Amino acid sequence: MIIRILGEGQYDVADDRVDDLNALDTRLLAAVESDDDTAFAPTLRDLLGAVRRLGTPVAEATLVTSGLVLPAADADLAEVRALLGDDGLIPG
Repeated sequence: MIIRILGEGQYDVADDRVDDLNALDTRLLAAVESDDDTAFAPTLRDLLGAVRRLGTPVAEATLVTSGLVLPAADADLAEVRALLGDDGLIPG
């Protein structure tokens, strides 16, 4: 799955690693829904870090469609809330 981190680039993450990301996404969704700024920033950092760690960067010259778009590392709670679906940022 190709995942774009806004302002940073795309990463190719194996489909079997998406469950690892879903656990972090669930934590992020809980922080956003409860307006918990204390938990929000570190959880967003953890989620984006996991994408970087589990994925392989896609070359900038390569044009591929992103399956998921994640907020930039400096996004605030309101920006992430606007991106959230019913299941969080990562469906599943």
